[in-house]
Amino acid sequence: MAETMLEGSAISAFCGGVAVMLAAGIPTEEAVFMLADEREDSRFKAVCDTAYHVVANGGTLSSGMEATNAFPEYAVSMVRAGEEAGRLEQVLRRLDIYYEEEDRTFAKLRSSVSYPAALLGIMSVILAFTVAFILPVFLSVYENLSGTLTSGSFSSMNVSIIIGWVALIITLVSTVTIGVLSIMSRTANGRLKLIAVLESFPFTRDSMYQLALSRFAAALSTYVSSGVDTETAMEASAEFVTNVALRKKVMKAHDAMIDSDNPRSLAQAITEFEVFEPLYARMLSVGSETGSSDEMLSRLSTLFFEDALESIDRIIDRVEPLFAGFLTITVGATLIAVMLPLIGIMRSIG
Repeated sequence: MAETMLEGSAISAFCGGVAVMLAAGIPTEEAVFMLADEREDSRFKAVCDTAYHVVANGGTLSSGMEATNAFPEYAVSMVRAGEEAGRLEQVLRRLDIYYEEEDRTFAKLRSSVSYPAALLGIMSVILAFTVAFILPVFLSVYENLSGTLTSGSFSSMNVSIIIGWVALIITLVSTVTIGVLSIMSRTANGRLKLIAVLESFPFTRDSMYQLALSRFAAALSTYVSSGVDTETAMEASAEFVTNVALRKKVMKAHDAMIDSDNPRSLAQAITEFEVFEPLYARMLSVGSETGSSDEMLSRLSTLFFEDALESIDRIIDRVEPLFAGFLTITVGATLIAVMLPLIGIMRSIG
């Protein structure tokens, strides 16, 4: 049995593979068996084998996935709801796209910061060498020439040391931070923590909100399509919302839906508490009036997800220029730290 969750690409491959075989008329247990049989001994194969034994003994696909402890709770719950709604294939295809795009996004994030991170690491070594060895040599020379030094020369030396230490500390902190974020993005648990961190930054907060909104809308669509009443569907979908701002809105909307004095419909509650933007809320209202709330929620989930990916891509595209600017400043600080003592010595000698 797997001890940790599968990577996004593996979850995508599992969901997509099973969906394709279900569409071809292959039973679920055979689909899972064939997935395991196609792989050589690997962690993915072990996960598929565990799921297969559960399904072959009469269990559902969701129970098999849960038994492996290798799939996120969100994926397991969506598959379970899809089974109850008779829309297992559609849910699996949606999860396939979701985890494939998620893995692609984090892979792009890692590739965008890996090169700057390597340069920052090199700069950290250079700055550490400068502060630990080069600047003390200049200081020793200054002390030997103390009889002819002016106060301006000592000032230049002090400024040089301060610049060197500040640049070193900032570079080290940046390097460690980038390294930690890169490592976190490689695992499912780490990604959840990374998303929580990104939700606290102003320039990534909106993207993370849209991503959480996509998950919420997809869950709500699946539950509604399974025949669950909207109040229960709202409450169940809220369990997958980790974004603090969105969760507050969702819980308020749910409370309004079960208000005994003035109960609201799903569309009314979402509109009133601005869970969706006004345009999307109106789309949901239209879907409710035509009896296609689940289809509209599914469509909105896709729109939210695409908006989130576009926003994240824009942020990632700005990462490298920002790091390039930071590296330029760091190199300049290093040169200044080295040149200031030389200038001071030349003035003293002159």
